[in-house]
Amino acid sequence: MNRILDAREFARRRRQLMRMAGRDAIIIVPSAEERVRNNDAHYPFRQDSDFHYLTGFAEPDAVLALVPGRSQGEVILFCRERDRAREQWDGHRAGQEGAVADFGMDDAFPIDDIDDILPGLIEGRSRVYYHFGRETRFDLILMGWVNRVRSNIKQGAKPPHEFVALSHLLHDLRLYKSRSELRLMRKSAQIAAEAHVRAMRTTRPGMNENEVEAELLHTFRKHNAVPSYEPIVGAGANACVLHYRANNATMQDGDLLLIDAGAEYACYASDITRTFPVNGRFTPEQRELYDIVLAAQLAAIEEVRPGKSFEAYHLAAVRVLTQGLIRLGLLKGSLRSNLESHTYRKFYMHKTGHWLGLDVHDVGDYRVDGEFRELEPGMVVTVEPGLYISPDLKGVPARYRGIGIRIEDDVIVTSGDPEVISAGVPKDADEIEALMAAH
Repeated sequence: MNRILDAREFARRRRQLMRMAGRDAIIIVPSAEERVRNNDAHYPFRQDSDFHYLTGFAEPDAVLALVPGRSQGEVILFCRERDRAREQWDGHRAGQEGAVADFGMDDAFPIDDIDDILPGLIEGRSRVYYHFGRETRFDLILMGWVNRVRSNIKQGAKPPHEFVALSHLLHDLRLYKSRSELRLMRKSAQIAAEAHVRAMRTTRPGMNENEVEAELLHTFRKHNAVPSYEPIVGAGANACVLHYRANNATMQDGDLLLIDAGAEYACYASDITRTFPVNGRFTPEQRELYDIVLAAQLAAIEEVRPGKSFEAYHLAAVRVLTQGLIRLGLLKGSLRSNLESHTYRKFYMHKTGHWLGLDVHDVGDYRVDGEFRELEPGMVVTVEPGLYISPDLKGVPARYRGIGIRIEDDVIVTSGDPEVISAGVPKDADEIEALMAAH
């Protein structure tokens, strides 16, 4: 049973989605499938985010059907039956009774009966809302149900005449976080911040990157969380690889260590990056670049306010980064000419942030009618400028080469000042050095 969020929250989401879809629609959302890792071992099961958002139901082999206006019950879950023998091996199942009693479904049926029941729910509905193209196997199953209804047209059956991408409705709902969701996201960020602090306190020259990763994982699991994505722990030039994954190099005295790692708590993600000296002291060149990135991040966070364009905080970061690169002589010419020609992209090649929520790169359109959408209270974004100077980059003084820096925080858009929920881990260079010197 989901005890993190109240069942009424999930019920409210379902009602809101059904209102948007209309009384002549049916909404069909399958759960995630278990995936085989190798032979008979599975990857850890993680519920589909949309299915979780609407149910809080954590089991595989389930399908949610929302049928607005159905007199016998609008919310129907198909799920596994209770099975004492299987539960001995795989753990507790809610079953049909649990789906109704604990998860607030109006009705529940065995998943093995879905072929007999769901075509009847589709019949008479004008529109089917579903994530077409996401899961080929289920696409074919759904079309089989629809075709079964079509085959009975001469007997008076009324098949749907419109198929609509569910994301158009559902993902806009998910973009705005409720108070309960924000509470979980603060908790997720708090756990991740504690993990980053532990990593800073532990890191020493001569350690391996994977030893630091182990410290992160220890903190996550201690707080009943898991990584929200594969952690990046890159020392020295490895920090210049944006999606570095090996995490197996020895950290040298004089290296910077970039850690990009977030926790997932109750399915909600955090996403934090910090960069700090392995030996606890920044070199002058590292500090010069680090302070530019930090200034860019602080300028960007100031733009995370209601009414501001989503792009505004990226532009603020780019401006500060470019000014700093010109000041150090890494870029030539005026600020205006460099911004217009995007010369900064040699050192900074990604955007400054993304939506955050049930997914690390959360759902929601960034543009509406071709224009970047305005930020509104309840949205959550990451703010993550960086500078990456590859060791083989020509035309750059040798003292700067091989330095990669990124600073990332999670920020809630409020009705006033931005709320940085990942502030529990220091990012000021002096504060980082003081923390590392104390341990």
